[in-house]
Amino acid sequence: MTEASKTNTIKLAQTLVQQASVTPEDCDCQAMIMDHLKPLGFTAETMVFEDVTNLWARKGSNSPLITFAGHTDVVPTGPLENWTYPPFDAAIDGDTLHGRGTADMKGSLAAFITACERFITKHPNHKGSISYLITSDEEGPAKNGTVKVIETLESRNEKIDWCLVGEPSSTKVLGDVIKNGRRGSLNARLTVKGKQGHVAYPHLANNPIHNATPALSELCSQEWDQGNEFFPATSFQITNIQAGTGATNVIPGTQEALFNFRFSTEVTAEELKERTHSILDKFQFDYDIEWNLSGQPFLTAAGPLVDAAVKAIKSIKGIETELSTSGGTSDGRFIAPTGAQVLELGPLNATIHQVDECVSIKDLNDLSDIYEAMLVELLT
Repeated sequence: MTEASKTNTIKLAQTLVQQASVTPEDCDCQAMIMDHLKPLGFTAETMVFEDVTNLWARKGSNSPLITFAGHTDVVPTGPLENWTYPPFDAAIDGDTLHGRGTADMKGSLAAFITACERFITKHPNHKGSISYLITSDEEGPAKNGTVKVIETLESRNEKIDWCLVGEPSSTKVLGDVIKNGRRGSLNARLTVKGKQGHVAYPHLANNPIHNATPALSELCSQEWDQGNEFFPATSFQITNIQAGTGATNVIPGTQEALFNFRFSTEVTAEELKERTHSILDKFQFDYDIEWNLSGQPFLTAAGPLVDAAVKAIKSIKGIETELSTSGGTSDGRFIAPTGAQVLELGPLNATIHQVDECVSIKDLNDLSDIYEAMLVELLT
């Protein structure tokens, strides 16, 4: 075992990974985190909403407030026999820490905490306040996690100025990409109503597949917008289509299609809904549609948080970072609408949600140094 793997960051990362906290379970990870934060002067507030455990821990009452946001839950492992190392053993092999959650995102949580420990030890009279918003409902429905904590904070006018989310943002080397925004996500469930019948008597039936196909094709061919300097053009993707009884001689009575918009700031969710209904109505078939808005797009422009991240990455890694809004959604979508500057910075995302998820030990140690440098820049 190398000296790099004996650091407090790696020891804590191993301890957290060894907890089988498959969403929405926390498995006492948040209590372990508080064991590190309490000696630093943090007070803990546990917020439980249904089956989800959330932690709001804060040190200080003055602004500006910087919040480290993350999650202790992980996605399921799949068949254990497919893993080279057991997913909750947190095995170390050379420079690599193996296990479910190493990259997404228990490694970042460990780096958050050790960075904070060093910073507060060196700067006990720092300005502003530091907090942690940790949930066990990021990988699941995300209904009783960060969104509920933010609602609670907003109800008592407790405002976050800067929020650093530890999602794995890096692509090829640590720090090469940071997420300063995310696209919005709008989901739909379309049910097209027809009439079931025998294929030999189509005049007595009404085929919903035939009715829906031209409309879905037109939705696929639409240009919803052209994007802008921060966001790619809005995309439309059909993710599932179901119809029929499984027989070759029965015209189905209904067809269900699921689709998703990942949208930029050039268009609103309401505009996407209106345009979709307009296209569907043009084909004059009977349908129902259920909409679910997963998150609005958000953008953190150049400012103190972005500048601190860029400077810290340059100092620790010696590289210029790229600002990006690509990829999926994160819990940052619940925090940004409060007016907070939100940034995602974490390890490589190459193995997240995969069998044999892993992270570089050197990267986690460097990540902790980057987080510490950001605290120095923002709070001293």
